[in-house]
Amino acid sequence: MQKIISYPISVIYYLCFGLCLLVFHLIQWVCLTFFGYQAHKISVDYLNFSLLRCTNLVGTRYTIQNRETIPTGVPLIFVSNHQSMYDIIAMIWYFRRFHCKFVSKKELGSGIPSVSYNLRHGGSVLIDRKDPKQAIPVIKGLSEYIEKNTRSAVIFPEGTRSKTGKPKEFAQSGLKILCKYAPSAYVVPVSINNSWKMVKYGFFPVGLGNHLTFTAHKAMAVKDYDFAELMKLTEKAVVEGVNEYK
Repeated sequence: MQKIISYPISVIYYLCFGLCLLVFHLIQWVCLTFFGYQAHKISVDYLNFSLLRCTNLVGTRYTIQNRETIPTGVPLIFVSNHQSMYDIIAMIWYFRRFHCKFVSKKELGSGIPSVSYNLRHGGSVLIDRKDPKQAIPVIKGLSEYIEKNTRSAVIFPEGTRSKTGKPKEFAQSGLKILCKYAPSAYVVPVSINNSWKMVKYGFFPVGLGNHLTFTAHKAMAVKDYDFAELMKLTEKAVVEGVNEYK
């Protein structure tokens, strides 16, 4: 029954969502072209705020836990499980003070209004998942960027999103590069719940009435751990905080 009800609501939702992407594509271009990074960053923040408000049309609610415990004034590496595109939208808005930059697949770098523009011009990086060697210098560049500018990188070590909410095994290479070239950074594990339910029917219709939670766990200074231990603790924190598949 929910799926049937969702069809007409999803039409309205996607019209609003698409309109936001089109309008903010132009706003982003104006902000970046004439006013620079900070104006562009604000435009991206409010793009994602608008997209979050669109999700309220399908009954989506958000809870962000432990945000106040995240260190400030230092580079950050957010390490999270990945369930849907709504992970990214929420993190950009709710963690906006940390200037989140994403490690994304290259396919997202073209063809999507606003999203592709921000990925290409906002400080995020695009990698070819079929060519691991290409990813190394790209992620290294992101590491050096967050180290120099005291910003944050977001990485989803599963590689692809989970369609059931159950975390996949974490790959180590991307996080290892980020830690190596951003030695003053703190790793912040983040557990995401219920985002996958937004797309449980696929792209259309949208799942209704979901409560998405984002839980930030204890931050760990890269310099205080050897990488193997840091990786183990990070994955453990993320997985233990993902409860929807249990």
